[in-house]
Amino acid sequence: MDEEATRDFNERCAQCSEVNWGLTDGGRFYCRSCHNVTERTREVVNTDFISNTRVQTISKVLRKQEKNDGGSEWYVCEGFQLVLKKQAEALEALGVCPQMKDEILCNFWRCYLQKSKQAYCNRPAGETVKALSVCDSSTDADSEPERPSLLHMLSVSESEGDLQTDCSFASSTSKVSESTSLCSGSVDGSLYLMKNQKEKLRMTMPMTLSFCYMALLWLREPMTLSDLLRFVVEGHIPYLNVFQHFPEKMKLCGLDLKIFCVESWPVYEEVYNKMLELAVFLDLPRFPDITDSCFLHPDMLCIKYLMEANLPDELHNWTCRVVKKICIGEVDFLTLVPGNKSTRKVKYDVLAAAVIVVVLKLLFLLDDHYEWLLSEFAEERNKNNKEGGPYFEFKKWYKVIKCSLDVEQKKLDEERAKYLWRCEKPLSYSAKKKSKVLKRRRMVVNLQNQFGKLSGSVQPAEKPNPSSFQLSWSEENTDGSCFHGHSLKGILQEKCGLLTAMNPDYWLCTVKLCTEKLCGHLAHYREVDFPQSYHFVLRLFSFLLRIQPSYIHDEVCVIEHKLFNKKLCKKPKYKTSLRK
Repeated sequence: MDEEATRDFNERCAQCSEVNWGLTDGGRFYCRSCHNVTERTREVVNTDFISNTRVQTISKVLRKQEKNDGGSEWYVCEGFQLVLKKQAEALEALGVCPQMKDEILCNFWRCYLQKSKQAYCNRPAGETVKALSVCDSSTDADSEPERPSLLHMLSVSESEGDLQTDCSFASSTSKVSESTSLCSGSVDGSLYLMKNQKEKLRMTMPMTLSFCYMALLWLREPMTLSDLLRFVVEGHIPYLNVFQHFPEKMKLCGLDLKIFCVESWPVYEEVYNKMLELAVFLDLPRFPDITDSCFLHPDMLCIKYLMEANLPDELHNWTCRVVKKICIGEVDFLTLVPGNKSTRKVKYDVLAAAVIVVVLKLLFLLDDHYEWLLSEFAEERNKNNKEGGPYFEFKKWYKVIKCSLDVEQKKLDEERAKYLWRCEKPLSYSAKKKSKVLKRRRMVVNLQNQFGKLSGSVQPAEKPNPSSFQLSWSEENTDGSCFHGHSLKGILQEKCGLLTAMNPDYWLCTVKLCTEKLCGHLAHYREVDFPQSYHFVLRLFSFLLRIQPSYIHDEVCVIEHKLFNKKLCKKPKYKTSLRK
């Protein structure tokens, strides 16, 4: 049938110059070689209506758009691209270099579309036209002017010639079009979830954060993954209910909600592991070097976390000694090389927190006994010594931090419990029902406010200003709650010209590390198996990084095994004697 219908159409394809035409269900001509769809439609003569009058067939897609109250057809990848655009703009507002959005993230996204064969690629010959095509040819003179592709949104700094792609939007067949319209607002929503994605990464909402972190890491921006996820939870970066920022013409319903609707907080491990998979999938080269002047270097991050944990400044000398001793500050160790399985991937924020925990164990032991003895000794010295800076008291620090930590943790738990997962903007509605839905929504909000006033509940506070520090301490406070300038002289002794800890002992978290591939962790952590002081320190840094204490515990075990490697590998000497 197609051969008869296309027999008189002998124009060459604008993309590949071939003359091999087929017909879509909408009546448009498409090239069977490169699948380019033209605006030319089949002209038929309808003798049953009026003789000698030619009538053009109307595309079912256009008819469907009119029924959807002005909603235009859109594809899942366009929705994710809009999410990435909003997230990049939010990061730029937080102070990230504008180069991230216009160059780095844009190129990463284009590379992903090409690798996943969604755009910027040659479609395999003989493949049927489906709704899985996702981009218009930006240089096609015959492209539809009424529906510009959203793929141009991130290409602010690129010329039109750079956007040329060999993969074009194709009109969907009748079966695909009808089934997708019933199941989702997007053209390929149902097909997107049905596709076999074993050979390639399927885009998800957590992967948008992986893209952002990968771009931040490439630029060596002073923002760790824990900071990024915290800004997401605080609402500074669009992620939860991000689809409410979609244009009116992009209507979400059905399976689209399963793709774009998020009803859980982003997980550190999931975002980080997806970032590593993306870097390998995109065949990215070695990332820019993480040097000692970079914010992500352990020495730099340790300064930040020591300040936030209200610990003495002198501890930074010890963290630098540990970093240098076990060679975790080397460029080759810190720089990400995608696909290199011989090196362990670095979580910069977790690594810095673990270094501080190891230093605290070296100096204070954290066995629920020795640190309290040192505190009593420092307290006596502070009473008798009125000259110079005060000695650091672990017991006093513990009380101050525990009070602030309990307050902040309670506040965080309450905010999460009260969070409304329902979107304020109605997801899908017709023009007739729009006013009713909005009126019903206003009534619900008014009732909630009235019941809140009657019950005496506190109105939700305004969104806090973004800050790199969750806990702040000032030396100007007269209550003695700031320990930054306190001295460690009470727990140090000079030996061979170097200051060493008075504590000669050390306990290991684990004697042997587990296999991460088998157990999922390098070490197992249960609170009842470890001293309370050690657990408190882990709890403090797990709150600052918004991760589980077990992740920091794993990194502590790795550092300990590097630090005491010679003693652990040293075989005991046994005296052998001959038996008579």
